[in-house]
Amino acid sequence: MNETILSAKGLCKSFAHNGGQIHILSHVDLDIYKGDLTVIMGASGSGKSTLLYALSGMDRATAGEVNYAGENIVTAPEKRLAALRHRDFGFIFQQMHLVSNLTLFENVAVSGYLNKDRSAAEVRQKADELLEKMSISHIKTHLPSQVSGGEQQRCAIARAVINSPALLFADEPTGALNRKNTNEVLDLLTGLNREGQSILMVTHDQRAALRANRLLYLEDGKIIGELELPPYTAEEEKSRETQVSAWLSSMHW
Repeated sequence: MNETILSAKGLCKSFAHNGGQIHILSHVDLDIYKGDLTVIMGASGSGKSTLLYALSGMDRATAGEVNYAGENIVTAPEKRLAALRHRDFGFIFQQMHLVSNLTLFENVAVSGYLNKDRSAAEVRQKADELLEKMSISHIKTHLPSQVSGGEQQRCAIARAVINSPALLFADEPTGALNRKNTNEVLDLLTGLNREGQSILMVTHDQRAALRANRLLYLEDGKIIGELELPPYTAEEEKSRETQVSAWLSSMHW
């Protein structure tokens, strides 16, 4: 039986505009399961990123609940949300948001230092291990401006997982990458998921969607479709692509 790690009930998000309301999310009910690589797709403007930010506490919903570890984080104080973002949740974005005057090693380690449960020495060791895992340990003393976009994103992934988050949120993590770097980043995320990392990813890239074992489709702020898949294997990618393409077509993507 699937174990729910995070759930949304009646989630709404709206903005005031010209005396009226623009509704971005409309009564979304959603369970995210432990160990899954869940991907949310939808047309531009469907509310994908807004949903991700509302689920992660980066943006507050207008109404509804987001329950994590028995707590409704929609009503949690900002200090509590900051603690969740530091320790329980990890984040990867299309734009990597690395600190420009810190080395790759320092960008990863600084997030680890926020976790007071580890000594500085333990954080440095963990940062080194992750940079090795991401195949960028040889450039760990470089600044972000001195490495490629793919290498920057691998650094961002290492930063996102240094505190062993319960759930990793990824917002278009391959959107700014070429095909080669996209495949490398997707391989890393798939590998993390195989090791047990729960991942929730928003993407418009079908190549990224192929890595999911659960696909959700968002339209006008509502989830209108779901597709469950077996764990990804490169050997079955062609048949998987056919299945996903047919499903997306049925969603009028």
